Amino acid sequence: MAEELRVDAGLSIPLAEIELRTSRSSGPGGQHANVTASRVEAVFNVTASRALDEARRARLLERVGPVVVAVSQEARGQARNRELALERLAEKIALGLQVRRRRRATRPGRAARERRLERKRRTGERKQARRRPRPDEY
Repeated sequence: MAEELRVDAGLSIPLAEIELRTSRSSGPGGQHANVTASRVEAVFNVTASRALDEARRARLLERVGPVVVAVSQEARGQARNRELALERLAEKIALGLQVRRRRRATRPGRAARERRLERKRRTGERKQARRRPRPDEY
């Protein structure tokens, strides 16, 4: 197994910075689930990490907070749950580090304006049909 968690092409976090906690899994499983600590919780402390530069640390603190946690208890074995928890942790960190593109303001196109006007016309016709007819329309 690798000694670091690969988040994206430019970031790897040493496994020493990730705390792995195990506990008994909830749900069905019979005798095996009652005696095996197969649930795995991966905890990453953003503020204490030396793998992150200041820009990434600030972005993660703003978006996900000082601690990122991922849990897995789907698999029967602890080893598989450990892999799943680490994958989920990497996904959460990568999602928190994504730089969102700025939206560029645009005007609605011709087709969008026509759809809007057609919708307005249909709504007006529907409301017109609900009205009581005027006496001169009998």
